[in-house]
Amino acid sequence: MTHTPIFIGARIYRGSSYGAHHPLSIPRVPTVIDLSRALGWLPDAQYRTSPCAKPSALTGFHTPDYIAALQRAEATQQPDPDFDLGTLSNPVFPEVYRRPATAAGGGLLAAEHVRNGGVAYNPGGGTHHGLPDRANGFCYVNEPVLTIRHLLGMGLSRIAYVDIDAHHCDGVAVAFHGSEQVRMISIHEENRWPFTGALEDDAGGAAINIPVPRGFNDTEFDLILNEVILPAVAAQNPDAIYLQCGADAVTEDPLSRLALSNRCHVMAVDALHAMAPRLIVAGGGGYNPWSVGRAWTCVWATLAGHDLPERLPEAASAILRNLHWSRKAQPTEDLLDTLLDPPRHGPISDQVRTAVAVLTKRLSIQTGKHQP
Repeated sequence: MTHTPIFIGARIYRGSSYGAHHPLSIPRVPTVIDLSRALGWLPDAQYRTSPCAKPSALTGFHTPDYIAALQRAEATQQPDPDFDLGTLSNPVFPEVYRRPATAAGGGLLAAEHVRNGGVAYNPGGGTHHGLPDRANGFCYVNEPVLTIRHLLGMGLSRIAYVDIDAHHCDGVAVAFHGSEQVRMISIHEENRWPFTGALEDDAGGAAINIPVPRGFNDTEFDLILNEVILPAVAAQNPDAIYLQCGADAVTEDPLSRLALSNRCHVMAVDALHAMAPRLIVAGGGGYNPWSVGRAWTCVWATLAGHDLPERLPEAASAILRNLHWSRKAQPTEDLLDTLLDPPRHGPISDQVRTAVAVLTKRLSIQTGKHQP
């Protein structure tokens, strides 16, 4: 790809949160922006301000009644149980419509940018749990679905959706069940909310689900990436790849029990980068302020072609040292003065070996069926 990658951000991510005690009380996109700028990796020419998507754009997946309820909740700051607005997971907060609509606007802008080829990074996106008629799992608007539908609407016919978030992409699976144009590939922790995405579930032939056990490590990720994900993407020969790069599968994250390093995010981005003429990378989960900021900055460095330093310069380290978290857990020194984690290798579990064998066989059968 010869097009210059763009980074999509917005002021709304700076200062807005889901509430003091919500897992998304932490700064995430602003940390990535600040780190990238401190390192000289984010010139103005590569930065784009995300628009706030209009209600009519959001009804490309969501029902008009739900979008109206979301706008009403922002205006009144009152819960609406009919749409799961005002729950512990999906609280009503001052920007409850504008923030997710901005994430969706970023996805639509990303799709427009890659129309003729290229790379776009929208770390505020990746909200893969949103359902057509209600909020779900911290997600009010399903940005991946809206973005992929926009790509299809521009005439693309094959989209690979790869999801490395610790949680299964249930909202995306609802949208593209049985699709012949979108192939969904998801690695996620087994027996964790939303409790969907079983190995046997192929979403009507549209999905490859890879549930993994607690303690899932870099060695196992490498095996799945090379034996399942990359062959599946190659077999589809997609016009575009959408990578949901949730950072909640790393060891330090409080909402999973997986044990990856952020090297897996870099590895996935690097491997997928050259497999289609268009690449959109989004954020997703990530609830430790230091680990998510570092992981997503590593993602941008990889997309933009920058070398990761062994140690951060003082100005960049100061950004991490000035972060605060409501939890008692404190960061280690490595989380404050480096970006790239040390490798977290380990044994390959029988469960992972079995899943790879099952999916490799299924993929070979599917590929054989499509051979002339």
